[in-house]
Amino acid sequence: MTTNTLDHASPEPPLPRAGSPGRTARLGDFTTDRRVLLLMLLAVAAGTLSVGAAWLLLKLIALCTNLAYFGRLSVVPLPIAATPLGWAAVFVPVLGCLVIGLMARYGSEKIRGHGIPEAIEAILIGKSRISPKVAVLKPLSSAISIGTGGPFGAEGPIIMTGGALGSLLAQTIHLTASERKALLVAGAAAGMTAIFGTPVAAVLLAVELLLFEWKPRSFLPVLVAAAVAAAERTLLFDAGPLFPYAGGMALSGQAMLAWALVGLSAGLASGLLTAMVYACEDAFQALPIHWMWWPLAGGLAIGIGGLIDPAALGVGYDNIAHLLAGDMPARAVLLLLVVKAVIWAIALGSGTSGGVLAPLLIFGGCLGALESLGLPAADAGFWALLGMAAMMGGTMRAPLTATLFAVELTGNLAALLPLLTACGIAYATTVLLLKRSILTEKIARRGHHITREYHADPFTLVPVGEVMVREVDVLGAEITVGDAVAFFTAAEHRHKSYPVVDAGRQVVGMVSRADILAWTVDDRMEGLPLGEALEGRDLLVGTPQELVGHLADRMAAADVGRVPILDRQTGRLVGLVARKDLLQVRARTAAEEKERAVYLGLGARGR
Repeated sequence: MTTNTLDHASPEPPLPRAGSPGRTARLGDFTTDRRVLLLMLLAVAAGTLSVGAAWLLLKLIALCTNLAYFGRLSVVPLPIAATPLGWAAVFVPVLGCLVIGLMARYGSEKIRGHGIPEAIEAILIGKSRISPKVAVLKPLSSAISIGTGGPFGAEGPIIMTGGALGSLLAQTIHLTASERKALLVAGAAAGMTAIFGTPVAAVLLAVELLLFEWKPRSFLPVLVAAAVAAAERTLLFDAGPLFPYAGGMALSGQAMLAWALVGLSAGLASGLLTAMVYACEDAFQALPIHWMWWPLAGGLAIGIGGLIDPAALGVGYDNIAHLLAGDMPARAVLLLLVVKAVIWAIALGSGTSGGVLAPLLIFGGCLGALESLGLPAADAGFWALLGMAAMMGGTMRAPLTATLFAVELTGNLAALLPLLTACGIAYATTVLLLKRSILTEKIARRGHHITREYHADPFTLVPVGEVMVREVDVLGAEITVGDAVAFFTAAEHRHKSYPVVDAGRQVVGMVSRADILAWTVDDRMEGLPLGEALEGRDLLVGTPQELVGHLADRMAAADVGRVPILDRQTGRLVGLVARKDLLQVRARTAAEEKERAVYLGLGARGR
């Protein structure tokens, strides 16, 4: 066995026991130590790299658009609708998607999809390690996809690329998987900040979607990276909100009901969009051809959609601006919503590369603009803004991110309450109607279940004294090894191990069935007192004040199933914890979730 350090809440010295006493652990609100300073320093570099990657991605998209639709070498953004190709433009997305299929087949399959699920998968399953190949191919494939008309956003790919850069940086230094995760997510948050100029929303995205924990060790590097990206993006992009909008609506009961209705409709639409994407993916799965060729069909759908409504192609940031300005006719809004939703679902289901955030903003904005025709007095841009945020919050299951994202995107702090209301209702709708979000469904289809609920670990709340067995069966240190062998081999049920105590109830060791098996073939041990036979062995012990989680960690590290619990002052045996006792904590938590009771009012009578 290995001697382990005693964790306890008081500053008293560790208990005397066999082996080195070690050093006591410090308990507090957080487990974070000074290594977080190193992570924060590395996050500065991750933020800078992500800003550069975001700038490069946008330039690549513009370059691909110019080459594909205008036949010129330029990075000046041009609207796809102005292409001189005419009907021949339908084949541009087909060729672009063919290139992506080849890149995925012979480069890396991880470039397929919209980026965020791949980042989550790397965090939870891949120990936060992303290969250099993905860091290069993901933005390149996304630039080709969007530049040739793909109805996607740049944020998913840059989140994946920023995460890859953070991961690569972390892999050059001796870090744990958890520390690598902090830098991966820091890079992802910095990438989102660089594209949209929304550092607070990027930090919230990390908390709600990517970190799967709430610890200063991970939060602080993310905050640093987002702040650095927000400052540095002003050197490459225009400062200020990306889509300035100052409209609003006075608070009233009628207004709040209308905000909730926008959230409800966005939540229902979120479910429909998610179902469309995965219905398309299922349809492609049924095709008798290799997945490398699926994007061709997706590209054809994009090309045909572009002939119907050229505004549906590309990222569509100009559409967001028009929706907020309220200057799009209802017919144009409806056409954009239908065409973009259909080609987006088909293209995404085919496995091409691109983000979902910008399309969700457009879908929600279109929905809100159409609903403005029958909602209380407010300009169409206000309802479009609520629809954008609610669609994002419901579909991605990130209501706080969506709320602050809309505020930072427009600079409209006055819309905070309407946005929070709409996003909250959309979130509630999708949580109750759908088992998984559009992001986690893809991961589940790969055979990995994840949960998005955070809660306090009950193992860190319960002291050992509440679960330990107080009436402990022991063996005396004075009995012989032969007596111990006879005890273990008797017909009665025996535990796997027992504490061995002296006359003062001080624990001198633990004797197990493995010891007995070894002694049965060694006749020289038969007359030796049990205490002497165990002399010199390391011993794992605990105290009643120690937290169950700390003891469980030490038991797992030492591969020990039963641990004697000693009084801190006297060192005497006062209890014992076995693995089955640890399950009591889990059972207690389950009972708190399921058992219902009334303690006040008429229902409490007779209790």
